[in-house]
Amino acid sequence: MMDFFFSLNPTAQALIAGCFTWGVTALGASVVFFTRGFNQRLLDGMLGFAGGVMIAASFWSLLIPALDLAEEMAVITWLPAAVGFAAGWIFLMVLDRIIPHLHIGLPLERAEGVPSSLHRSTLLVLAITIHNIPEGLAIGVAFGAVAAGIPAATMAGAIALAIGIGIQNFPEGLAISMPLRRDGMSQYRSFYYGQLSAVVEPVAAVIGAAVVIFVRPLLPFALAFAAGAMVFVVIEEVVPESLQHGFEGTATGGFLVGFLIMMILDIGLA
Repeated sequence: MMDFFFSLNPTAQALIAGCFTWGVTALGASVVFFTRGFNQRLLDGMLGFAGGVMIAASFWSLLIPALDLAEEMAVITWLPAAVGFAAGWIFLMVLDRIIPHLHIGLPLERAEGVPSSLHRSTLLVLAITIHNIPEGLAIGVAFGAVAAGIPAATMAGAIALAIGIGIQNFPEGLAISMPLRRDGMSQYRSFYYGQLSAVVEPVAAVIGAAVVIFVRPLLPFALAFAAGAMVFVVIEEVVPESLQHGFEGTATGGFLVGFLIMMILDIGLA
């Protein structure tokens, strides 16, 4: 099976990896079929875990390869990484200001983005979808970097990134489906909206891989772009959401465990 995967072109590999992360989101959302309630402390710990995974992935899987590649290209080492990182954070900041969305646990009147009459469930899905765009891009550019023959980018590292993002997608699916079920929505519809947020990941992964394959000089910028976008999401949304219910210790512990596991995956599988 793995030999078949390795023989595929990078866009197909990115598509499969993106579908994997989407599937783990759906797995998290499927918990709604077994229970109607959920433990808020556990959910906050899992959100903290997700933030730790994303920060570690941004550094080891994206920024370090971007810096190494810039050095090989005989340009100012920090420049592509700095420009790409800033572009990623500005891009997500603009999306955050434009796209109407609602963070988990907040009342409808605190929806962000442009004013909208969208249903609460749709706004919740859009909030997590914003998270998932940079995750899909990160997976795509990681596999594209391997195809481009970048020494700092390895197939094991790209797979580790997909596994790490997949692990942290589980609580995201859960974080949408369970509150919707608690509000009275049917199990099927709660699951549907829970998994829907990650549909964008396979699409973004293919786009990320295709861009860096066909425009190789953009690779260090693309790697850093994905890192900047993910760090923005963690600081702007994931961490605040995990800390708003009074379980700061659990959320912080989850963050540190997520960071540690992603670090071990990236270094251990490289």
